[in-house]
Amino acid sequence: MRKLFYAFGLTSALVFALAAHAAAPNFAGTWTLDKSKSQGLSQRVQNAESVSWVITQTEKEITVEEKITGGGGPGGPGGPPPGGAPGAGGGQGGGRGMMGPQGPRTFNLDGTETTGEAGRGKFVRKATLSSDGKTLELLSKLTFQNMEGNEITTTSSDKLSLSADGKVLTVVRHAETPRGAQDSTLVFNK
Repeated sequence: MRKLFYAFGLTSALVFALAAHAAAPNFAGTWTLDKSKSQGLSQRVQNAESVSWVITQTEKEITVEEKITGGGGPGGPGGPPPGGAPGAGGGQGGGRGMMGPQGPRTFNLDGTETTGEAGRGKFVRKATLSSDGKTLELLSKLTFQNMEGNEITTTSSDKLSLSADGKVLTVVRHAETPRGAQDSTLVFNK
């Protein structure tokens, strides 16, 4: 009986270790937003001619670059722009916010944090793969000083998952900004 428990424990530990080291699904490619299937979009994104994410991914890191063509107007729900800063235009923004243009977001896939500076602020980013290996959560935290000199912190969580055929990317976003909590679901086609 003791050997059986030992064998079961060893097998469980091995399965857990393999799952912990499982590679993230490959999200690489150019993804175009399907507004008709998305929810909680900012007015700017809703009015844009096109919105795309260009994702590059290696074994060690993933980079997400958001591109918005056309659009404009005030923002709304949808979370911070790609750099993680709350935008003057709100929503996902076009990479423009109170802190100016934001570049691509890069995350380490080994679970370690990525840190750096963005305009007048500092960011911390971390990627975490779900236990089932199907969802990659990209966490971003940005701390910066607004025009009045007050320190502001924003956080966002993008949970990326692929359809079975790999042609649809769904991003469930939750953001906490000075404007409050914002939730959106972005559906992209390859």
